[in-house]
Formats: sequence, structure tokens, C-alpha cells
Amino acid sequence: MAQKIDKKIISYKVLNEDDKAAATQAIADAQVVDKESMNENLSRPEILYGSTYKIKTPQSEHALYITINDMILNEGTEHEERRPYEVFINSKNMEHFQWVLALTRVISAVFRKGGDACFLVEELKAVFDPKGGYFKKGGVFMPSLVAEIGCAIESHMKRIGMLKDRELGDHHKKFLDAKRKEFEAMHADSAEIDENGEFPAKALLCGKCQTKAVVLMDGCMTCLNCGESKCG
Repeated sequence: MAQKIDKKIISYKVLNEDDKAAATQAIADAQVVDKESMNENLSRPEILYGSTYKIKTPQSEHALYITINDMILNEGTEHEERRPYEVFINSKNMEHFQWVLALTRVISAVFRKGGDACFLVEELKAVFDPKGGYFKKGGVFMPSLVAEIGCAIESHMKRIGMLKDRELGDHHKKFLDAKRKEFEAMHADSAEIDENGEFPAKALLCGKCQTKAVVLMDGCMTCLNCGESKCG
């Protein structure tokens, strides 16, 4: 469609395909006047769709069950999206009842407020227990129970599409497979595999992915899980 320019041109920019797509999407979003987004004024619907995650730590004989309920926004339209609305944590262990209840209420309030709530994951995962953390199955270190609650929320956000999983590229995967085979060949007689059958039993904890998968190779400490290396 032709447009009449009745003002002096003071600057210009050549748009590439990405710029054109972004501009088109912005115009489309602006035209959707009645598009519903999460905010604290939304009333709780009759039905919420939830998932429950089980957390079993060596610090307690009773497991924690985290239930996250989601609200469906713009249901039945092209703008349909699923967003967390509330969270509940239940357990037979009443030792942590007070702070767990407070935590669920604060998290639920942040969910209902709207906006990007993904920052909660990193904030919770950064909490350390002064008494020390523990290792989960697979050699993943959990610095605290709060951090594992954060991991459960992260898993849920990935399931509903709020967070994208950081997958390694094919080249990176091939590099790690080659490194693992090289390490196994070098230590075929002495290397023991951990109880989960994934990484050497004597591997150290990786500061990046929090997994016991760091081994010494070619004079450099290398993580067989994420590829982190002190030598770059």
C-alpha cells in the first residue's frame, strides 16, 4: 500500500528480513486490543491445570510435593498461552511448614502480578544452606532445599514454554562424546563409574552445571557434562 510522505526525511534504515518480521509482529500485536495477559486483577477461574513434582532429599525421610497450577490465557485463539497462577507445597514433615507456607504465598503473588516471573528460578537456585547441600541422582549438587524448589519451578516453566532448555549443539555433543571416550580409554583399568553409570566416580563438581563430572584431561580440568574447561 502506497504511503504519502509529507515530512522531511531526516534518516533511513534498510530493513532485513528479521526487522521486517519483527515490525509485522509488532503491528499484529498492537491490533489485538483484547489480548489477555497475566495481571493481579484477573479473577481465579473455576478450573486450573496443574502438575505435581516430588522432591526427596537426604535431609528428611518425608518427601515434598510441589503443585503448580496454571491459568490458560486467550484460550482457543492464536494467542493462547499457559502461565503459572499459584503454587502449593505439601509434606508430612512439619519442620519447615512456616517458611514453606510463606514462600508459596510470595511465589504465587509474583505469578499473579504478571510480567516475566522467570527471575524467580535463578533467585531460588542461588540460595545456599549454611549446613551444607546434597547430591541428587546423577551427581547434580543441590545447595539447599530452596534451590531444589527453584529447580522444580524451572522444570515446570520449561514444560509450558516459558523457559527454553539450553541444549548443547551437535558439535559440542560430539566433542564431549569424544572426550569421554578418550578418558575411558586412558583410564580403562583404574577408572570407576559412579553409581548412576554416567561419570567417573572420582570426578569433581563442576561450578557451572553443578554436576560431578570434572576430570583431568591433557593437563586441564574438563567437565564431561557441559564441556566447561579452565583452558577454554
